[in-house]
Amino acid sequence: MKKSMLECVLLSSSLYLLCLPASAQESLPGVTVTAPAYSSQHGGYLISGDFKVDPRMPSVVFPAQALVKNDILSIEPIHLQDDEYLVLQECASADCHEASLVRFWSSSNIGGDDARHNRVQITHENKYFIWLKRLPEVSGRSCGQGTFLGYNQTVSCGGHFASFQQISPPLMLIPEGDLAAFHQDDLQKSIQADPVHVAQQTHEGSTYVVTYEGGSTVRIRRMHATQ
Repeated sequence: MKKSMLECVLLSSSLYLLCLPASAQESLPGVTVTAPAYSSQHGGYLISGDFKVDPRMPSVVFPAQALVKNDILSIEPIHLQDDEYLVLQECASADCHEASLVRFWSSSNIGGDDARHNRVQITHENKYFIWLKRLPEVSGRSCGQGTFLGYNQTVSCGGHFASFQQISPPLMLIPEGDLAAFHQDDLQKSIQADPVHVAQQTHEGSTYVVTYEGGSTVRIRRMHATQ
């Protein structure tokens, strides 16, 4: 049997076979990939929007590649409802039976010109995940009466829960402190309820944009120094 002078290459992107003489193949230029999909380089950083939603957990956003030490995670909520809290957790045990709260955002602390608030410095490699939780709306509420120098006064606790248990089961956000105690009856069902499902996800260049049911939108990027 004679050896064929043609070699065929399957072009998966167009789903057809391209047959070229061996000599022609040898003259084809090499292709150098400088950045993964959904990525760009700027200011000495490789910027990546390679995040996705786990189909088994339609409320969980996670990086396609595990975050490692010295990564910078940029999480920019564009819009949150008054009863919503955007949560960044990391696994606190090998099997992720427990999770640690890294940072959270509410509608009262998004926006502004200080981008540092939306950037999280990753200090160690781990499994990190992002999700959205709805808790009872407490805007305009107070924690009852207090006493100061013999005078009764209303003790305001703010419009959002601001203190949470550091360690909890994954996908669970448990408020603590005076405001949580004042609303403990309303909190019981909310804490056990599922997080908000993702309605849409897309990539805008090297930025991952996720929209949740209800319309809240978050822009996410991962940055790593190229040097």
